[in-house]
Amino acid sequence: MADDLDQLFRLYHRELRHLAYKRVGDPELAADLAQDTFVRYAGFTQKQPNQPINQPRYFLWRILSNLITDFGRNRVRCGEHALLDEVAAELYDPQPNPEQLLELRQQLTLLHQALNELSPACRDALLLNRVEGLSHVAIAKRLGVSPSMVCKYIMRALRHCIRHLGLVDQ
Repeated sequence: MADDLDQLFRLYHRELRHLAYKRVGDPELAADLAQDTFVRYAGFTQKQPNQPINQPRYFLWRILSNLITDFGRNRVRCGEHALLDEVAAELYDPQPNPEQLLELRQQLTLLHQALNELSPACRDALLLNRVEGLSHVAIAKRLGVSPSMVCKYIMRALRHCIRHLGLVDQ
């Protein structure tokens, strides 16, 4: 039987893996399912040695199909497994803890200071763009300057705020 299983493996493993991949879309899972197919086949032939399998290729296909169906049912019933790092954002508590709240308040204070240090034109250009979502052309019309000047104002304001908040080395 071992020689027979080895021969079947050589003949059909790649085909079964390919079929599984087409159904599940994950190459590692497809390889596992193909491997499990041969394990199940070997188990069946050991339990029922007197029952010959006339068409082993189709028998292997049926085993694989059943394994894929079982896998799908388990995924629906149990959900998908994920690493904690992968789902950390979903587990994020929107309420900051007291330490985070203090840090956020300090950053907000620094941002207000930085905005107050800017010229009125730079501050207005930045706030109109980032808070109100206006385009450079709309801001230029409102401030009475060119769109390229608006771009310069915004860049100057951003650089100043970034430096003031300590987000980049000076």
